[in-house]
Amino acid sequence: MKNYKTEQLRNVGLFSHGGAGKTSLSEAMLFTAGVINRLGRVDEGTTTSDYDPDETKRHISVQLSLLPFEWRGNKINVIDTPGYFDFVGEVCEAVRVVDGALMLFDAVAGIEVGSEQVWKQTDAYQVPRLALVNRIDRENADFFRVVDQMRERFGTSVVPIQLPIGAQDQFNGVIDLVKMKAYVGSKSEEAPVPDELAATASTYRDKLVESAAEHDDELISKYLEGEDLTEEEVVRGIRAATLAGKMVPVLVASATANKAVGPLMDAIVEYLPSPIDRGEVKATNPVTNKEEMLKPADTEPLAALVFKTSADPYVGKLTYFRVYSGIMRSDSQVFNANKGRDERLGTLFVVRGKSQEPISQLNAGEIGAVAKLQETATGDTLCNKDHPVILPGIPFPKPAFTAAVEPKTKADLDKLGSSLLRIAEEDPTLQVRKEPDTGETLLSGMGESHVDIAVEKMKRKFGVDVNLSTPRVPYKETITSATKAEYKHKKQTGGHGQYGHVFLEVEPQPRGAGFEFADRVVGGVVPKNYIPAVEKGVREALPEGILAKYPVVDVKVTLYDGSYHPVDSSEMAFKIASSQAFRKGLEQGHPVLLEPIMDVTVTVPEQYMGDVMGDLNTKRAKVMGMEPQDGISVIHAQAPLAEIQHYAADLRSITQGRGIYSMEYSHYEEVPAHIAQNIIAEAKKAQKE
Repeated sequence: MKNYKTEQLRNVGLFSHGGAGKTSLSEAMLFTAGVINRLGRVDEGTTTSDYDPDETKRHISVQLSLLPFEWRGNKINVIDTPGYFDFVGEVCEAVRVVDGALMLFDAVAGIEVGSEQVWKQTDAYQVPRLALVNRIDRENADFFRVVDQMRERFGTSVVPIQLPIGAQDQFNGVIDLVKMKAYVGSKSEEAPVPDELAATASTYRDKLVESAAEHDDELISKYLEGEDLTEEEVVRGIRAATLAGKMVPVLVASATANKAVGPLMDAIVEYLPSPIDRGEVKATNPVTNKEEMLKPADTEPLAALVFKTSADPYVGKLTYFRVYSGIMRSDSQVFNANKGRDERLGTLFVVRGKSQEPISQLNAGEIGAVAKLQETATGDTLCNKDHPVILPGIPFPKPAFTAAVEPKTKADLDKLGSSLLRIAEEDPTLQVRKEPDTGETLLSGMGESHVDIAVEKMKRKFGVDVNLSTPRVPYKETITSATKAEYKHKKQTGGHGQYGHVFLEVEPQPRGAGFEFADRVVGGVVPKNYIPAVEKGVREALPEGILAKYPVVDVKVTLYDGSYHPVDSSEMAFKIASSQAFRKGLEQGHPVLLEPIMDVTVTVPEQYMGDVMGDLNTKRAKVMGMEPQDGISVIHAQAPLAEIQHYAADLRSITQGRGIYSMEYSHYEEVPAHIAQNIIAEAKKAQKE
């Protein structure tokens, strides 16, 4: 593929709720641009975009896909993204590096939760948008109903620039309201506006012209004076308003029938920004900590952001990047400003789906990939060593679902750690950690499907087979009342014996205070050289409580008396005595079980708030507060981890996929007695097995 000037580039993300037709549309675009000679189908697993085995098996996108093509002398870098919420990390990566967004809406389903969420993300990055009402050839499709929904939900900036000719199985093309011409059939051939639609088209064109003129002083003056705007002036007004985020032009198409796709591609070139239109970007100089503005120009120093990392068992690590300024060249040296390390670049690639085409350089504004970088990870900036800069990284949501991972065989165990790290490097919304209290390896992701697919990838890419299970809850034990305990360890059977005798005071500490040891022995009843052994004996007894063998926390132990034998006393004897005295103290101190409590933030549309609150109550949650926000309710609650391990699935079911939540550890709290009895009984049963 040849090199393009920065002003000829359009970096466009395809975003929507799952099933609105992004992948089918990207396939139709490639076909219309002449890049492929037959249309692949999602349900057959033959599309350019969904090439990953998990995607062809499940008929959904699970990772973003780069799909560059040439159109009208410009290069459009389309990034097709998953619509399923579990793979929101891929959407975060795409939103961060695109200059424009194409938002898809299903002509039957209308506005769905995934579309609302991505609309907010593009708002946050101030990304100019086009909207497409897709699948207009389906039964019950209604373009005008969907446009009304969009205007109601997103405001009056939503303005149609096309109208459909026919609907459902009668859909045959579109009316371009700027040119007042029709484009019909799969080849979008020009035709006059059908007579029966002329009046409707004229009404919608008047609204469009008014919106186009509104944000340009010269055009609004002309419009208010009753003069007609030329086609060029209307285009200029739409483009300016779209780039400023004050207008979202709406188009219509059928991707699977490949109808009205050409006019859509024209609109992308006409109305969405090039990197130059987006202007300078902020970066930070890591040496001076001062902010710099980077121009999207080849003559500037190099700055490129890594937005995705892919682990390939054959190629190795594939690093995807967007060049913001300067030129990235094959076989060159660059500097990773985040890590402070040099990186050697091999051959650069232009990626299309799974195919990689070598290229000598990538200019400012371009998107490409390179293999086998050693230090670089997602979110890092590659630049010149003599002009280091760091571009803002990519914020990712916190995982919401966790599973325990157990290798199936000894061979799997040997490779498990490295495979999990490589999978997590590829997807920053996956997190791997070891739970110290239970000894389990935990894999966290955005949902159950997300974790399942990560495990399938591990098996396919690295040959590691694992079982998934619900993680054990890391309960802890403590006491509720102060007590005193004595223990004498005495073994004297002739010769050198063992003797250690201690009196301990065991008392509860405030929640979260941990363990504290003190001594207030007087008169040398326990010699100073044995006191560390007393503390060690107690510390060694902490990991195993007396109720269900969970770790003991939040206690203070004070050695206040004891005795010793000048010959038979030893460190070992005092260690044994103190651990036994401590266990007696635990038994006498009214021990209780503690459970982890999580801070939970649930965001749901208002109509589901009652159901969500009711469900939280069944999970022993305490609602701490609520915030209404523009038709959305944010619920802050605290709930025991044991009750919300599968909350991702429960919330999705209650809210029809429209609710999202995050949770993080807050504190430990006493388990209600009736629940504690069951936990202790189960723990004892498991220990016997």
